[in-house]
Amino acid sequence: MKILAIGNSFSSDATRYLHEISKKGASPVKVTNLMIGGCSLVYHFLNIKNNAKAYLVEENGYSTETYCSIYEAIKKEKWDYITLQQVSHLSINYNTYIPALLFLQEYIKLYAPKSKIIFHRTWAYKNDSFRLNMELGYENHKLMFEDIKKASQKAVEKAGIKNIIPAGELIAKMVVAKIPDIYRDDFHLSYGLGRYAAAALWYKYFTGDDIIKNDFNDLDEKTSKEDIIKIKKLINDLKLTSIN
Repeated sequence: MKILAIGNSFSSDATRYLHEISKKGASPVKVTNLMIGGCSLVYHFLNIKNNAKAYLVEENGYSTETYCSIYEAIKKEKWDYITLQQVSHLSINYNTYIPALLFLQEYIKLYAPKSKIIFHRTWAYKNDSFRLNMELGYENHKLMFEDIKKASQKAVEKAGIKNIIPAGELIAKMVVAKIPDIYRDDFHLSYGLGRYAAAALWYKYFTGDDIIKNDFNDLDEKTSKEDIIKIKKLINDLKLTSIN
């Protein structure tokens, strides 16, 4: 299976361990992430218009220290899936998705007609963080995620995109469950549990394989086996639907 993520630092977080988790499972996954920190859907649109070689290429969770354009990345492989997402601080506002999401969708259909387009719904910021409370004006994580879900759902319905990776839902459940060390700052996922959770969700979502039995745990930060087990159970509780 081959996945291309057209994203930013949040797709870096989500794909760091995806390939390595897949090596412990029944379904090998190759993932390429196109990374520009803070890149929005509109910025992706402008980069396509300018054919900008602006994206750091990350292969299977590691930087290649090379750069390419979206066109070059799309044409490099026969991708099974291509993911799109909005930058976190704009993800609360429907008007920031359209029309850029529609353009990106049509561009992918033109140059990769056999690839399925998947939307990556990202997460809200850390409770009691400066960016959550002061910059965006939210009282808590829950309220921000409610706006992310509402805005992104409306946008994907407008675009006719049926498949959504519910990363934001998983992180919200982890916050409620009081799992520690989810974030490494106000909004990025931690190098251990946070990134593991997102990647494990992606693996389960794309392959349908049993994440409970997957014993990958070689993370960049020390984590407890108990917390990993809790995360696996939360992923199962999401009752993911198969990709259309």
